[in-house]
Amino acid sequence: MQYKLTEYSHGAGCGCKLSPGVLSDILGPSTHLATFPNLLVGNETKDDAAVVDLDGTTAIVSTTDFFMPIVDDPSDFGGIASVNAISDIYAMGATPIMAIAILGWPIDKIPAEVAGQVLEGARKACLEAGIPLAGGHSIDSPEPIFGLAVTGKVPVAHIKKNMDGQVGDLLYLTKPLGIGLVTTAQKKKLADPADLAQARNSMLTLNKIGQKLGDLPWVHAVTDVTGFGLGGHLLELCDGGNTGALIHFDRLPRFDFVPKYLELNCIPGGTHRNWKTYGHRIRLREVEHFKIVADPQTSGGLLISVAPAKQEAFEAFMRENGMQVEVIGELVVREKGVSVV
Repeated sequence: MQYKLTEYSHGAGCGCKLSPGVLSDILGPSTHLATFPNLLVGNETKDDAAVVDLDGTTAIVSTTDFFMPIVDDPSDFGGIASVNAISDIYAMGATPIMAIAILGWPIDKIPAEVAGQVLEGARKACLEAGIPLAGGHSIDSPEPIFGLAVTGKVPVAHIKKNMDGQVGDLLYLTKPLGIGLVTTAQKKKLADPADLAQARNSMLTLNKIGQKLGDLPWVHAVTDVTGFGLGGHLLELCDGGNTGALIHFDRLPRFDFVPKYLELNCIPGGTHRNWKTYGHRIRLREVEHFKIVADPQTSGGLLISVAPAKQEAFEAFMRENGMQVEVIGELVVREKGVSVV
């Protein structure tokens, strides 16, 4: 018997994330937090992972990410959830070294062997990243949940934070937008299998380029684009660096299927939650553009801030690594805010 995992969950992938506003309410003010001198990156800048300085030379990077099924195939679910979690390590300019699994399973509804297939998909993704899936923890839960806690390492001088962007920097995005649209279409049984396959391949692609970005001093800031959509993660980057941003909508990479699912009104609930939280902070050329700007991504691309004088060198570097990218915008003085034109 085939089990369609997306039919057993109320949400899908990073679209399950709490909205940025709710998350801020939960985290609350940090006035009562203890101070740890070796903690180089905590949750105060909403970065992708925590970083601890070991010895002044090497830092340990730690992250966790998990969600409910975004695809029906259990092996793909495990792989996508794993690639998504490992991406947080790459987004810090770091190299992953180990992962452990987080599994919640409705054992009364879906057999244990299906969960085994989820783990097998995770092992394949970890193997591609060159790390062991070294253990984990499981619970009996009402819906399927899977993800990883991942540990990485990075030279202290090579850490890429989301707060180091500078006015004038050029912005790049390494994967197309539209994952939320096609996975919502899948929930509504409107998705074309070829479109789902295209999205699947993107979500299973590791953001390995991130660990090489750590070696480039003129790459100032990096973050990965996931459940808060491009707009949410861009705002985090701008807030961290005290800048604004100008984004050229027509340059945003999008899957070819995006117009089809916009026409079918396959807009994720997460898009509306995202826009309700931060839409007042982004000026749009056309109101409907929020459906792309706030579309929640799962295992999305890296948003990269690069010194403008190094545009040619950066684009050549990306081509050498098999990636074709285009400038999508630039960082501007904070007083100009964030605009999508």
